[in-house]
Amino acid sequence: MRLEQERYSGSALAELPEVASRARRALLCVATFLPAILAWGCSGVVSGQNTVAPPPPPLTFTISGTISPVAGGNGATVTLNGAGSATTTASSTGTYTFSGLANGTYTITPSHAGYTFNPTNLSATVNGADVTSMNFTDVAQTYSIAGTITPTAGGNGATVTLSGAASATTTANSSGNYTFTGLANGTYAVTPSLTGYTFSPTTQSASVNGANVSGVNFTATAQVGPTFSIWGTISPIVGGSGATVLLSGAAGATTVTDSSGNYTFASLASGTYLVTPSNSGYSFTPVNQSVTISTANVSGVNCTATAQLGHTVALTWNASSSAVTGYNVYRSTVSGTGYAKINSSLVLAPLASYTDTSVLNGTTYYYVTTAVDSSGNESTDSNEATAIIP
Repeated sequence: MRLEQERYSGSALAELPEVASRARRALLCVATFLPAILAWGCSGVVSGQNTVAPPPPPLTFTISGTISPVAGGNGATVTLNGAGSATTTASSTGTYTFSGLANGTYTITPSHAGYTFNPTNLSATVNGADVTSMNFTDVAQTYSIAGTITPTAGGNGATVTLSGAASATTTANSSGNYTFTGLANGTYAVTPSLTGYTFSPTTQSASVNGANVSGVNFTATAQVGPTFSIWGTISPIVGGSGATVLLSGAAGATTVTDSSGNYTFASLASGTYLVTPSNSGYSFTPVNQSVTISTANVSGVNCTATAQLGHTVALTWNASSSAVTGYNVYRSTVSGTGYAKINSSLVLAPLASYTDTSVLNGTTYYYVTTAVDSSGNESTDSNEATAIIP
């Protein structure tokens, strides 16, 4: 009985490992399925979050316009302020564009040395669409030269002649005041004249550079005693007819030769004078002549006009390191300002040269170039090159 019990007990004990093994297998099975269930649940949650679409990118718009005429629009700087800020350069045709703009209100302001703009600025509101035709009109800035001739006896009615960068003639008013207006930057000479008077100085130089010039004054002195004349002829007629003749020295005056090339200066006191002829496209031999009046008229102060040889300026520059369509060439007679485009069409890349055939003798020119890309955007000016025409 004890043995049977022991056998039973032994049999019972022998079965426990099998039960335990099944239990472990059951537990292992549950442990295996549980992570799978949990993993499936997490996967379902993540998948649901990924189906939410991201927000679309914000829409942007453009503001564009034109600055005309091209003389002031080409290369003008255009500034944008307000809901955003930016700066661009108008193309060779005066067009400009600001892109990538959000909705909002902006102010557009153009600027260009030597020009004013109408209007001075414009307001543009972007509201879900591009804004076009933000246009401006440019006006070249001009200046004046003014002065007074005293005393009024010699100033009133005096003729005042302007030469140099431009030519003009005006008459001093009853107070001896005179003014030349509408002048571009440049160097000018001012010469007064009035029968029976000499002037000190006989002529004055005035340089206009971004501002009016005043105080170009003269003193008139009545001539005492007898007066005399200087006259002569400029030949041949093709260069002598219509030539300008300037008298300086003891007195100042200006006259124009007749159709035969003859000129006369009258009512001159004794003294030493300088006679200087000029005519566009001609040089003169001699360039000027000194004439001394001593109690008698002086005649035969003649000179010869010679058609000037044509001159050209050959320009070359380093090609742009960026991809460009071509280049524009600008010229001025004043260093650092007043540039005007001289090429009628774009100098197409890879060409990097240009010949200026419209130069005048005795003039100094200043040149810069710009590069233009395929969108019409124009670079800032290059360094300045100088050409002196003999």
